[in-house]
Amino acid sequence: MRAGDLAPGDQLPPVRSLAARLGVSPATVAAAYGELRRRGLVTGTGRAGTRVSPAPPVSTRGYHSAPGGTRDLITGAPDPGLLPMMAPRPAARSGLYPETPVAPRLRAMAARQLTEDGVDPASLAVTGGALDAIERVLASWLMPGDRVAVEDPGHAVTFDLLAAMGLRLVPVPVDDFGMRPDALARELAGRLPSPGGATPRTPRPTAVIFTPRAQAATGAAWDARRAADLAEVLRQHPAVGVVEDDHAGPVAGVAARTATGQLARWVHIRSVSKSLGPDFRLAVLAGDEATISHVAGRQALGTGWVSYQLQESVADLWAEPATIEHAARVYAARGRTLRGALAARGVPVTGRSGMTCWIPVPDEDRIASAMASAGWAVAPGRRFRIAAPPGVRVSFATLEPADAERFAADFARARHARTVRLD
Repeated sequence: MRAGDLAPGDQLPPVRSLAARLGVSPATVAAAYGELRRRGLVTGTGRAGTRVSPAPPVSTRGYHSAPGGTRDLITGAPDPGLLPMMAPRPAARSGLYPETPVAPRLRAMAARQLTEDGVDPASLAVTGGALDAIERVLASWLMPGDRVAVEDPGHAVTFDLLAAMGLRLVPVPVDDFGMRPDALARELAGRLPSPGGATPRTPRPTAVIFTPRAQAATGAAWDARRAADLAEVLRQHPAVGVVEDDHAGPVAGVAARTATGQLARWVHIRSVSKSLGPDFRLAVLAGDEATISHVAGRQALGTGWVSYQLQESVADLWAEPATIEHAARVYAARGRTLRGALAARGVPVTGRSGMTCWIPVPDEDRIASAMASAGWAVAPGRRFRIAAPPGVRVSFATLEPADAERFAADFARARHARTVRLD
């Protein structure tokens, strides 16, 4: 691999044939392959064979930016005008090493929030944001080459993180209420339908990542029935680790739901980046005792803890929720206005929460180009999907009602326009 003789994706010889070629025991080759897997250099086992892992990506899917002169509806950031103002804190000396990695005041406030939302707060940790939490949790559960079920369309940066960790993504379709329970059940059972009627076995996911509300690509959100249906599927597979990424939290515009009750291996992540601002690199992590202990223990050997100054600032802002509640109402109104304006013009659109929606289109590049010509920057869907049909993602966090009407009219025109060949 170092010499370049084996490239990412190349298949290694079967254990027995390599053992015969080298004149060593098959157990010796198997042990060597096992070490390569532990180091993340190869993936796969069994009949699928062992292959050289893909190089860890900086980004495998490319990041879009808004062209000059266009209105940016690509970036999924909150509206800066709706973020709470930080009140000045009394002068104080910087603290020393804390007795506990979670500030007591933040712990009490987080526990109260999570309890109200049906999440068990008995074991808590604080991480440097949702992605930091996901990486720490999956590193404690999985090995390179393991399979993780993800929403499709979904969060592109999470896709990149899993690929960088050497994990294999298993796309599961979503609708307006999130990941579909029937599709997840098939994946976890290792049975996929085929045209001939057979049900061939396939390697099963060992973890699943959900977004209960404000789904990053589509704006989907669980209702009580969807949460219960997913929980029932998960109870049939107790060894599967479950991650709930509640990245938008109180500004999602719908009630919080959880499927973690009675599960053995689970975490629920409550980030503050959408409600308080992306510069607050903080998320509260609730989960089963073993997982939280492992995350906290590994954190203690590295960063140690998330700054108490930061934790106390979050607690200050949580103590004055009026601005956050106002932002939630504004985002919900903007989403309703945009979806209503599009639907009135015959444009199908998804979403019922958060700051994004997904518009199915047959040619996402053509639509994105046409909208850029009209002054709007929207994201082609390929960055956010794996096997899902094409579409474009629209981030409407800053879109006022008048702008939504103009956008919908321009989108309807772009959708019905025909490309004319000049050659």
